[in-house]
Order: sequence, then structure tokens, then C-alpha cells
Amino acid sequence: MRDILTDLEAGKFLSDPDPVRRAQIQMKRPLPKRFYTAVTVAEGPDGVFAVHLDGKPVRTPGKALLALPTGRAAQLVADEFAAQAETIDPVSMPVMRLVNTALDGVTLDPQAVLEDILRFASSDMLCYRADGPVALVERENAAWDGLLDWARASLGARFVLAEGVVHVEQPREAIAAIGIHLSQRAEPLRLAALHLMTSITGSAVLALAVDFQERDLDSAWVAAHVDEDWNVEQWGADAEAVARMAGRKRDFTAAFNVLDALRG
Repeated sequence: MRDILTDLEAGKFLSDPDPVRRAQIQMKRPLPKRFYTAVTVAEGPDGVFAVHLDGKPVRTPGKALLALPTGRAAQLVADEFAAQAETIDPVSMPVMRLVNTALDGVTLDPQAVLEDILRFASSDMLCYRADGPVALVERENAAWDGLLDWARASLGARFVLAEGVVHVEQPREAIAAIGIHLSQRAEPLRLAALHLMTSITGSAVLALAVDFQERDLDSAWVAAHVDEDWNVEQWGADAEAVARMAGRKRDFTAAFNVLDALRG
């Protein structure tokens, strides 16, 4: 299932979980010419919304109709198609790639995707704290304690903290509570967005906090990168790390926008 959940690119394009490597692959392959003029969203009789190029519906690499449950979600994909210039670059279309993953991958086995998110929850990033320096410890506490307090109060999930990277066993009840809330969000596109956000941040709690509107885009991104930001402040960042971070931010933003659009 992890293989399915790596970006399902359109057509013959290869995928790689590293955005820098993915961009390098794309640079080596000729991109297809833009073949359409008009991009529209059409509501079908079954209440789903399809993206049309010059009046013809778009299909996923797996040949499924690219149809979404809300008009806003479909418009996100339509906007990416409309933004293409002379060629079509799938790397610049993170929402479309996420939708392809949902329709061609998650629909095959949503339970496996849910269980993968639970595996992240069992070693959630928010639970592993630095043992120094004091300024970093305080920064982690300020960014993460509120999220764990929210998980305990709103989700019924009480997590155990640890210092360093030594694994700590989380209470079975906490993981079960996360599982209950995920099972209530098992529609493929939402689950795909939650999985992407979880895999980028290392935190299922943070992904659920976004879906529950407990955190907005900017505060969630900052919370997910406390340690990285600290290291950059101390040592600086190289160009490759900056490019990698930009790619992750683009995909994270796409997942956030999809979750928001699914609210109607």
C-alpha cells in the first residue's frame, strides 16, 4: 500500500517521494504539450463534480473518472490544469496527484491506509522531545503541548512523552481513540490527504488537528518543523534542503486545501 500511496503520476511519468529527485526525473523527460483550451467543472446527476478539458472528462492514470464530492475540491484540480502553460508538468499539480492517489490507490484498500496512519500515531513526532538545549525544549513544548492537550480532551487520546529517539510504547487506548476518529473520515480523498499530511510531518495528531480545524495552515506547518527551523537558525540551510522543504510545503498545502475543500 505504501507503493500505491507514493504519488501516482499521470501517464508515463515516474514518481519519487523526494521532491528534489522527482523534479530531477521530470527535467530528464519531455513534458507533454498542453492540448486543451477550456477547463471547467461539471456536476453530474449523482452529485459528484468532474473536471472537463474542452468538454471531455479527465480520467486518472488508472482510467477512473476524476470526480470529486464537492465543487470546491474539483475546482482545485481545475485551477491546476488551467495554470499549465505550453506543457503539462505534473510536479506543479500536487492536488491532482493527491486525487489520483485517492481514486487509484486508497479506494482499493482504505483500511490499509488508515492502519498506516495509526503506525505513525504509535510513534507520533509530537511525543519525542529534545533533552536540550533549553531554548529548543521550550520551543517544542510551546508548539506541541497544546496539540497533545487537544488530542486528550477532544479525541480521548492520551499520549506518553519521551526524550530523545528511544521508542516509547503508547497506550493502546490512545491508538484506538485515533483509530475511531480516522474511521469516521474514511472517504478516500480525505484519507489520502490525512495520510500525506501525516507522512510529511510524522504526526497523525497534527494531521487530525488540521482536519478538525484546530490548526490552520501556517501554524500547523510551523509546529511540524520546530526542530528543522531550530537547526537552520543554528547552522544555516543549503540550497538542496531549501528545495526539498519547498516541495514538502507545496504537497502539505495541497493536502490542507483538499481537506478544506471537502467541507463544501
